[in-house]
This record gives sequence, C-alpha cells and structure tokens, in this order.
Amino acid sequence: MGVSKTDFGVTRDGRKASLYTIINKNGMEAVISDFGAILVKLIVPNKDGEKADVVLGFDHLEQYEENPNFFGSTVGRSANRIGGAAFQIDGVTYHLTANENENNLHSDFYHGFHKVLWNADMKDRENAVVFSYNSPDGENGFPGNLKISVTYTLKNDNSLQISYDGISDKKTIINMTNHSYFNLAGHDAGSICDEKMMIDADAFTELGQGSICTGKVIPVEGTPMDFRTARRVGDHIDDAWPQLTLAGGYDHNWVLNTEFGKVQKFAQVEDEKAGRTMEVYTDLPGVQFYAGNFIDPQTGKDGVSYGKRCALCLETQYFPNSINIPSFLQPVVEAGEAYHSVTIYKFV
Repeated sequence: MGVSKTDFGVTRDGRKASLYTIINKNGMEAVISDFGAILVKLIVPNKDGEKADVVLGFDHLEQYEENPNFFGSTVGRSANRIGGAAFQIDGVTYHLTANENENNLHSDFYHGFHKVLWNADMKDRENAVVFSYNSPDGENGFPGNLKISVTYTLKNDNSLQISYDGISDKKTIINMTNHSYFNLAGHDAGSICDEKMMIDADAFTELGQGSICTGKVIPVEGTPMDFRTARRVGDHIDDAWPQLTLAGGYDHNWVLNTEFGKVQKFAQVEDEKAGRTMEVYTDLPGVQFYAGNFIDPQTGKDGVSYGKRCALCLETQYFPNSINIPSFLQPVVEAGEAYHSVTIYKFV
C-alpha cells in the first residue's frame, strides 16, 4: 500500500510532469499524472489473481499532449456537449470554442482541464492523491475564478473513488467527469462488444443533429437502449434505429434511477471470460455511455493498436446541454457555493 511519484517527462512548454502510483493491499494499482489529472493505468486482479491494465492510454507524455479521444482525462469545466457553443447565466451570454461543428465538446480540446498541469498532494494515510488547479475567470469562456480539485483514492475493497470539489467567485457552470475508456479483459484485448452491462435507467435523453440533446426524455422500454437487465454491449449496437444511427452506436446520456446527491450504484460491467466485474457509482443524475464508436486508429500503451469499440466509457454527469434546457437539472453553482461530486469504479 501507499503512494509513490516518478518522472513522466517534460511538457512542450518546459514543465516537468509526474506519475503518481497508488497501490492497495490486494495489489491493485492506479497510476495518475499531474498532466491533465489523467488516469494513465488501472491494474486490476481478476477472480484468479491475474492482473491486467483495464484502461486505454499512452506510454509517453507527448501522446497525452495530443490525446484526440480524451483517454483517461479529467474533463472540465463542463463535460459533454453545449449546443451552439454558448449559454446564458442571469441574462449574460458566454461564448465557448466551437470545437465540434458549431457546438462545444468537453469545454476546450487544446486548453481544457485535461491539458493543464495540476498541483499534486500525496496523501499516504488515505491512499490518495489530490490534484488541484486554479482556473482563471474567463478561461475557455467560463465565468469565475474557480478553485477545483480532483482526488483519486484507491481503497482496499478494490474501488477507485474520484472526488471533485470546487468553489468559484462568480456564478458559473461546473460539470466535471472522468473520460476513462475501460476494457475489463485488458487495454490490449480488442472489442468490448461481448462484455455484459447493466444501467439502472428507465430513460435516456434524445439526441438531435450534432448529437445535441433536444430536451426530450425517451423511455428505454422496447428500445435498444434498455440495459436495465444485463446484456451484451454488442447485442443491438448496430441496429438500424434512428438514435443509434445518428451516433454511430451508443453515445448517449442515460437518466439514472438513482437519487441525485446520494452516491449509489447505477451500472455494472462484466467480462465473464476475463473474470472481472466493475460496478459504477455516482451522485449525479446522468451517465454518458460511449461504446468507443469513433476511437481513432492509433498506437496505445505497449505498442497496442487501438480502434473502434475496443473500450467503453461511463462518464457520470449532469445531462448534456442542460444549461440550455431549463427542464433539466442545472450544472450551475452560485458564487461561493461548494461544488462536490463523487464517482466510484469498484471491481468485485
């Protein structure tokens, strides 16, 4: 058990980056970089004690300075899509980078939280590392000087807890998430279509053109979106159904049945052959299940070739584009109001 630090190279602007390795009593390991507060490795034993790294990523810092698919990234200030790359707070319009057609995706590709160097504080007693960053007023278009921290804690029940805490001096949006890509057979194992998944959600939010939420909530009953009972990810992923066709497969927000503000289990992913099961917990109202439909062909860790649907994401969140949809729960915090959220990935 414990926390250790090693070098991870030098950024393009000449700053030193590091890796922080957390190990629990079972030999499970989480490796996080202060560059982007990115989860670089997650080494998990299976039911027979055999270990595998179950998240996609890279071997070298310079690859994370590109990272076109956001592997392992801490995303902020606002995850997912904002329609028209603009929003209003109290009658004031704020403009963001239109980095996905006319819309905004994950705040900013080049200057988002996944591309900054965070301060790191190792907490040996808690088996944790706290990453902190001060985001200035107007950064990426968002109002308020925001003090934000992300804490990775590896517990002896084989759970990786990611806690987000923030406070701003102006009313602003905060909608943080982690964009790790999981393959429970190992990052080098290929397709995740045979993995079985459950999502405790009776509905999902409809997508319109540009994969922007329309504001309509659709029941999953009788659709390919029904994961209330565990089934293979690949069972219906290529169905000729308009919502799937629009997104090239699963890349949607599910409306969770869990209670907002209370950390509860909402999903489970199982790879029977590999002998690993992952439970996922959150206190947020939604999750983006992304089946890796558009993973760019690229070389990842250990020289492995990554490609379409070789991993999946479960990104906890406020609903996409909710700031522009008044009927959705709003990801807005008042000046001086504490922001707090927790996501847990637990291996059982």
